[in-house]
Amino acid sequence: MSVRAFVIGVGMTKFDKPGSKEGDYPDWAQEAGSKALADAGISYELVQQAFAGYCYGDSTYGQRAVYGLGLTGIPVVNVNNNCSTGSSALWLARQAVKGGVVDCALAIGFEKMEKGSLGMKYTDRTPALDKHMMRMVELRELESSPFAPQMFGNAGRDHMDRYGSTRDHYAWIGWKNHKHSVNNPYAQFQEEYSLQDIKDARMIHDPLTKLQCSPTSDGAAAVLVASERFVEEHGLGGQAIEIAGQAMVTDLSSTFDETADCIKIVGADMTREAARQAYEESGLGPEDIQVIELHDCFSANELITYEALGLCGEGEGHKLVEEEATTFGGRWVVNPSGGLISKGHPLGATGLAQCSELTWQLRGASEKRQVQGAKAALQHNIGLGGAAVVTVYRPAS
Repeated sequence: MSVRAFVIGVGMTKFDKPGSKEGDYPDWAQEAGSKALADAGISYELVQQAFAGYCYGDSTYGQRAVYGLGLTGIPVVNVNNNCSTGSSALWLARQAVKGGVVDCALAIGFEKMEKGSLGMKYTDRTPALDKHMMRMVELRELESSPFAPQMFGNAGRDHMDRYGSTRDHYAWIGWKNHKHSVNNPYAQFQEEYSLQDIKDARMIHDPLTKLQCSPTSDGAAAVLVASERFVEEHGLGGQAIEIAGQAMVTDLSSTFDETADCIKIVGADMTREAARQAYEESGLGPEDIQVIELHDCFSANELITYEALGLCGEGEGHKLVEEEATTFGGRWVVNPSGGLISKGHPLGATGLAQCSELTWQLRGASEKRQVQGAKAALQHNIGLGGAAVVTVYRPAS
């Protein structure tokens, strides 16, 4: 029998640019984990399994990261799924609870990153994204810009060519997310820019300027997931947030076949299928959602993800921008935290920071960035190579 799973505690550190944050990854993980435990009002001794996500580090950083929370001998599983690592750890924690294996699991993510654009560490073996790159260069000439913004920027170019979106649409998304982050004390950047500032920033890969690209970041986040029985036994019904639907999908044949464009190469079909499954499990749809945290690693990805999540029809993402439908006062508030573009993107922590933000939103505890009347929330986290995780949340009561 499937068990309902609930978020009962969340916590995170402030995200900072690499090299500027005091301490090291065990300190950040301890801070985030301790905040999540305090939020739930429980001790670490009640946690039965832990899933620790990170992309950069040696093989048992996860164990080292949770030692500061306690040495209880529980299983600790290290998780690496590129930029969707945090949500993958959350997915595993929920699986353990829903399967009745445990009553309380910890998903924790952290990253200590290097400055500059992401690159490959190992050049003596097949790259994980070789199929993505091979298909992309069949469609568009390879340029000298960094790999990640080139892939997502090319997806934006495909959308511009096919559906009529413009550079201004993508710039507006960068403007929106920087504006949202002003009210988020956890965000790496908390400065508001004018739309012209966004457009005039250094071009990274047309149409993406620097202020439309997520930075490398240091930080950590943690989430406690528990069964309905655990919630009842510990009197947590008033703060628990149900994970009502969740799905992880990896690359489909359509990512690479002769129909694949740059939009599909960066995971649109993975997202679309994960969203379909999560909506079906939850019984909710886009029309029932008020607040969304989605994977805006680049502004182009936010726009194409509007379509993949079913917020609008295919090719209509830029119409939501024109309507200002994805900010305060619109149909949804997307990335009230500032998103990856402005909050920051420490890969292992990103998905769990998204969950933390949505938990606070559904509790009505997001202060100046609170989405009024938020009754259901949607999370989207994607990693090339690939995994898309879509999660639907609603309050327990």
